Amino acid sequence: MIQRVRSLLEMIRFSHTLFALPFALLSAALAWNEGWHSWPQFGLQLTGILLCMVFARSTAMAFNRLADRDLDAGNPRTARRHLVTGELSVAAVWTFTVLCALGFVASASLFLLAEPPNPWPLYLSVPFLLFICGYSLTKRFTALCHFWLGASLLLAPLGAWIAIRGLERLEVPFVLGAAVFFWVAGFDILYACQDVDFDRQAKLHSVPARLGVALSLRVAMLCHFLMLSMLLVLFWVAQPHLGAIYLVGLGLIAGLLAYEHWLVRPDDLSRVNQAFFQVNGVVSVGLFLLVLAQLWIGK
Repeated sequence: MIQRVRSLLEMIRFSHTLFALPFALLSAALAWNEGWHSWPQFGLQLTGILLCMVFARSTAMAFNRLADRDLDAGNPRTARRHLVTGELSVAAVWTFTVLCALGFVASASLFLLAEPPNPWPLYLSVPFLLFICGYSLTKRFTALCHFWLGASLLLAPLGAWIAIRGLERLEVPFVLGAAVFFWVAGFDILYACQDVDFDRQAKLHSVPARLGVALSLRVAMLCHFLMLSMLLVLFWVAQPHLGAIYLVGLGLIAGLLAYEHWLVRPDDLSRVNQAFFQVNGVVSVGLFLLVLAQLWIGK
């Protein structure tokens, strides 16, 4: 049983929850900063957000592995994944997917216990889940699949804000979500460059398969420039909560993104994983910590 749980967590790359979770918590921190209630309320909301993030991502990743298992078998880069090798059965992964989906809806229901009760997370839980799972099918019909993934992670800061503030001042999470949208689309395009030959052979759609690696790297760079632009807009939209520390942090984030693009070159994709996993993890966690520092000093 322990080995099966471990295999399930490896299959969904549970540690990569790190990418979206800091942005959800960043949005939550801005929402709490606008109207603090009480420690019990904070504990309930934080627990609900963490559980929703874990269950939503687990559902989407497990469904992705189910949807792509035949494609994964034909791709040398993914041919050792758990469903392909038989380490996990289709029935086990379907069971895990359904349980995670139910866990997500149940976690969204926790916000009904808030004071006052907030039904919006529950109302939006199923549409959100259907949208993020829909990403797994997009590569079959559109090269814009990377932007669908970006939109899926955009829902993390938007959902966290709605869980706390309802539908008030949605411009703040939308701008933050737009930054996440371009950030995720950019690094997913970088990551997809590894599969350009297989995607073309399998008649799958992606920006690298459509445009080639060199031009795709420029598209990814443009996406990350737009991400930084959205984070700069956030500075104005979220006033008076963000200040000099946040702006200094944006400079550091820009440097990290420049380093990410320096690592990946049209004639050398050997460092894609380093750019994808290491640099982006530092970007998400670093930005969250900088905003926390800004909010703390602002108090």
